[in-house]
Amino acid sequence: MTAQNSATHPGAIAVGSGTAQAALGVVAFSLTFPATAWGLEGFGTWSLVAVRCVLAALVAGAALLVCRIPLPPRRHWAGLAVVALGVVVGFPLLTTLALQTSTTSHAAVVVGLLPLTTAAMSALRTGARPSRTFWAATLAGAAVVIAFTVQQSGGALSAGDTFLFAALLVCAAGYTEGGRLAREMPGWQVIGWALVLCLPLTVVAAVLALAVEPVHLTAHSVAGLAWVAVGSQFLGLVVWYRGMAEIGVAKASQLQLAQPLLTLVWSVTLLGEHLSPAAPVAAGAVLVCIAVTQRAATPAARRRLDAMQASVGDHLLVHGRTVGQQDRVAEIVEVLGTDGLPPYRVRFEDGHEALMSPGPDSVVQPRRPQ
Repeated sequence: MTAQNSATHPGAIAVGSGTAQAALGVVAFSLTFPATAWGLEGFGTWSLVAVRCVLAALVAGAALLVCRIPLPPRRHWAGLAVVALGVVVGFPLLTTLALQTSTTSHAAVVVGLLPLTTAAMSALRTGARPSRTFWAATLAGAAVVIAFTVQQSGGALSAGDTFLFAALLVCAAGYTEGGRLAREMPGWQVIGWALVLCLPLTVVAAVLALAVEPVHLTAHSVAGLAWVAVGSQFLGLVVWYRGMAEIGVAKASQLQLAQPLLTLVWSVTLLGEHLSPAAPVAAGAVLVCIAVTQRAATPAARRRLDAMQASVGDHLLVHGRTVGQQDRVAEIVEVLGTDGLPPYRVRFEDGHEALMSPGPDSVVQPRRPQ
């Protein structure tokens, strides 16, 4: 089965399902911190992280095997390693360490800065030049979160805050590289192969951690482990990427604005935490800053998309991003966006097909008349 079969055909899903799938992804991510707190009731920090990675990798590996997805090309392995280190290992480990001393509501406000961190890192990675308004809103959001953490920690950053800020950086790197890879292969395969890539390491880590850290199974700890392993780390990303493929990154990002506020709700209802007055205020301020960055980035992105209108039969030229990397040409076999806009289903010269939302390194070449 090719990559074409693993992507969703627009005619097979009712109108509005893309928004629904992206929203389900946001709900899944918002439950991650409360589920982690539940998991820590029965597992040690290292055991919880290692076992969740193993379980998620087994689910992802089974899905890849059932769909008969071939190994990704060698040119993608370095990018998959970045995704694995950032999203599969780094973010879960650092946030789990942070939750040993921080409340989930506190962590939700800090990690609410993730969309801004990802946008800034993506701009640096791709060489894009966002507007001054974008950078002003990004810095304002960072200032709000830093002020909140300092105020909550009594005038200085705590060890938990250090872990959370480190988690922001590694996850932003993983998201940025994953977004780049998702332009050439379905997003669920990106996270799936990243999980499988880490499996040998996480199996060894799980065996060692379980031998050292005591385990006290409870209903909460089992439910928390199951959710962070299957719900957050695999299925949530599957519906999130499928939703983005249908409604676009900009609209999906608007839905993600609700994630920190949802986590605050789960912290109160599931964990019984008492929110400080500063938590919802800081979360709302970060939400406003993210909304400003979305609005500031939209005109430039729209101009780029307008210049990239394509038809079936056109060719997509993808320039090499590093020294020595060859340019690649793919034929556009299906246009999934409206009015010729991305995403496109393309067929490369070696015959494999992929779903792509081209970036600034790609150029549409109109079909030559016969």
